[in-house]
Amino acid sequence: MLFLLRMLLMGLHFMVAGVLGVLLGICRPFNPDNSRLCARLYALPAMRILRLNVKADVDSLRNKPGTCVVIANHQSNYDLFVVGTVVPHRTVCIAKKSLKWVPLFGQLFWLAGNVLIDRGNAHKARRAMLTTTHTLQHKDTSIWVFPEGTRNLGKGLLPFKKGAFHMAIAAGVPIVQVCVSNYVVHMKLNRWNSGDVLIRSLPPVPTAGLTANDVPALMQACQAQMDACIAELDREVQSA
Repeated sequence: MLFLLRMLLMGLHFMVAGVLGVLLGICRPFNPDNSRLCARLYALPAMRILRLNVKADVDSLRNKPGTCVVIANHQSNYDLFVVGTVVPHRTVCIAKKSLKWVPLFGQLFWLAGNVLIDRGNAHKARRAMLTTTHTLQHKDTSIWVFPEGTRNLGKGLLPFKKGAFHMAIAAGVPIVQVCVSNYVVHMKLNRWNSGDVLIRSLPPVPTAGLTANDVPALMQACQAQMDACIAELDREVQSA
């Protein structure tokens, strides 16, 4: 019963937040800080409805070194609400173009200045990546990417795709890794307290002086660091 009530409230919240977000986007279209404000608009009420206890240790993200590429693990659609609590200022996201057609949310996402990529068209995807590189270098705006490219359902990191790393190296900006404990496998939405979620950001990884040839090693190092951090967060949740 509690689960059904929560889903009803979340559906209503999703629609209300979507309307408010679209209005914000219309008032200041494509402002790169719209993403942060809309993320909070979705996340803060949702955490109260879902009763997820989110604890964040993200000083390196809040105090990010100017522009950067943020990479995070991607577990489920609930990530919108969970990581929405820590999206830093002037940070936009990369996502698949089909999101544009989701009622209210898609229009909000577009008006917030986020980057929509047609993954089925290699030429358009490369052009979008060049646009994000220019954004990183000249518009004081960071890019948030889920390098797995799809949801891992809390079963561990999937292999990373290269786009985020090429982008960071091309722009010469650092990478900030954001790790979220595997909350999906422990979340109990039919209980009053649904579970604990830990979020931690790692120190920035510099890319200055690297070339495209360094992408595989950089990608492997980042994935190993995030794997280790997520495992540590999971142990902390279980011991709490």
